[in-house]
Amino acid sequence: MGLKSVLCAKIEIKANKDVFHDVFTNKPHLVSTMSPLHIQGCELLEGVFGTVGYKICWTYTLEEEKKISKQVIEAIDHETKMLTLKEFEGDLVNKYDNYKVTLHIETKYEIDLVSWTIEYERPNENVPELVNLLDFIIGMTKAIDDHHVN
Repeated sequence: MGLKSVLCAKIEIKANKDVFHDVFTNKPHLVSTMSPLHIQGCELLEGVFGTVGYKICWTYTLEEEKKISKQVIEAIDHETKMLTLKEFEGDLVNKYDNYKVTLHIETKYEIDLVSWTIEYERPNENVPELVNLLDFIIGMTKAIDDHHVN
């Protein structure tokens, strides 16, 4: 049994909040053009974009290292603008168990927020928390927001 961890970040955005939900649900292959320093590609492995169960492979750069992440879309809720992706293969599952990330777009006090929640298990205390990955996701979110505002 691993050590369960949950990391969260909420980032204020200026772009239309529907953009984030739409991009990550229906057009994740466009993320690399909006945030090329973070994401270099997103390939559809199986299924249809925008439907639960589709599988994608991200290629990305974290701390100057090329990485891959194969994820399956576990849940999509268009009403609450929520999306859950579970990693089934890639650099993270080699070290962490039950890795999944939830994207939620919300409005609080008339401020639009992109909310990311990362859940995972570390095999032991020597394996670091994924704070660097959370920083990466925050940077990517800001780059996508800037892309849509500018």
